[in-house]
Amino acid sequence: MNHLKMAAAPAMAAAGLFGLVNDAHAQFFTPGSLIVSSSTYTGTASTVTVGQTLPGGGTATYNGTYPNVFNNDKPDGSFGVTAPIFLSQFTISGAGTNTLSATTGPTLSIPTNLITSSFSSKSELALNLSTDGTALTFMGYQAAPNQLDISNSKTPGFNDPNNPDTAPATYREIAQVDAFGNVQVTTTTAYSGNNGRAAILDNTNGQNEYFTVGNSGNGGNATPGDQVYTGGGVQGITPGQGGTQNQVGFYNITQNGYPADKANKDNNFRGETAYNNTLYVTKGSGGNGIDTVYQVGSSGSLPTGKNPNATISILPGFPTGLVPSPTAPGQFYPFGLFFANPTTLYVADEGDGVLGDAAKDPSAGLEKWTFNGTQWNLDYTLQAGLNLGTQYTVPGYPTGNNPVTSSPWAPETDGLRNITGEVNPNGTVTLFGVTSTVSGAVDQGADPNELVAITDNLSATTLPANESFTVLETAANDQVLRGVAFAPRAAVPEPSPLILMVLPLAGLGLAVRRRKAGRTA
Repeated sequence: MNHLKMAAAPAMAAAGLFGLVNDAHAQFFTPGSLIVSSSTYTGTASTVTVGQTLPGGGTATYNGTYPNVFNNDKPDGSFGVTAPIFLSQFTISGAGTNTLSATTGPTLSIPTNLITSSFSSKSELALNLSTDGTALTFMGYQAAPNQLDISNSKTPGFNDPNNPDTAPATYREIAQVDAFGNVQVTTTTAYSGNNGRAAILDNTNGQNEYFTVGNSGNGGNATPGDQVYTGGGVQGITPGQGGTQNQVGFYNITQNGYPADKANKDNNFRGETAYNNTLYVTKGSGGNGIDTVYQVGSSGSLPTGKNPNATISILPGFPTGLVPSPTAPGQFYPFGLFFANPTTLYVADEGDGVLGDAAKDPSAGLEKWTFNGTQWNLDYTLQAGLNLGTQYTVPGYPTGNNPVTSSPWAPETDGLRNITGEVNPNGTVTLFGVTSTVSGAVDQGADPNELVAITDNLSATTLPANESFTVLETAANDQVLRGVAFAPRAAVPEPSPLILMVLPLAGLGLAVRRRKAGRTA
């Protein structure tokens, strides 16, 4: 593990920006390696005491021992426990073929005095490369480990009378990591009452701005102009401007001819990608709105919080129907996105989260959509090898039934969440993703899940017969896998003047030694 030291100047800390410096000054991430974000539960039995009043309501029925601690989600629907974040790297072999394997490399432990995640919020810790490829970004909280219900806390200074959770007000945070393992964090007041899910740094063409997505509010409906409303949707945050929010755009189902409902929940976005200088987001959960794929702003022009009110619209050809109630197999639950080219889009579908539905859901897995010049069309869904609805075992994880649900603890794959990919020279595309699960757990986000990969024929428009997912890694007991992206590349040092050092040398009078002064962004 590379040793990291804190190097935050007081002025930076006041602005909401913190830094870490890699002591070795060596590149931490191997070029071309696959990076996977994860979180590990670090609570103990004493983290929660049976009978204690929980921040989201009700009293604890289980102590802090994993995984039974998450049975407390039954009395407290906001239940969660903050936990540390890790970035693990994998060297992939077999890209471009159906024989894929992974070799593990060093893991970067993100210091918990900077940022933590909420275990087991399954929508968190998406990884995205910056627009110039030099930084990875993700979101979390300014909170120590083992704090309860932080993911549904208010953000500081925000009045939200509809939020019943009594957890202390907590900043949401955006973390930026470079190729050397240096980390900087910017706070934001956005997503009060809920969580930030993903962030992308736009650092090309003179820009320096994070685009973030998440969910806002934990209770009643927000109204236009209030703090929960303006703190939701797509945000544009400037690195270092701590404690701010700048709404880039906001979607309302009235745009598609439906009566208004909970507008802040129409913007319950979680997946995000930037491609061809255009921003795309997904909504695939919640009890209202439209679960589909959206474009933010105009094609070929990334939006900005400095010039807000970008139009958010559904991509032509993608679903436009309201979320049904109750849900049923076959409903669209989009999560991660990957563009292989301008006319080929892969969409991860999480599944409906209902134990018993996974094996028969035709939409769950990896959907391939192609553009015909007018609209997007679904060609097929890759499912082979995911073993949807089939139990798997994790060493140390409970066997038998959860006493609260009377259903097996053993997880089953239900679909995919975050994804990334690479186009190969042989006309194929290799895609990587983390799985979603269903089980007898009260909170299925706490299930140990998997990292999977598949190689697809890029030009195929009907389901190929010989393509199948490979499981590259299974999370350990008390661990969850969340985001996936390729390693950031090292930034090119800026041109700099030569510093001349005049040194006396015995017998030679004076000599001039050149030392190059440069810095890595």
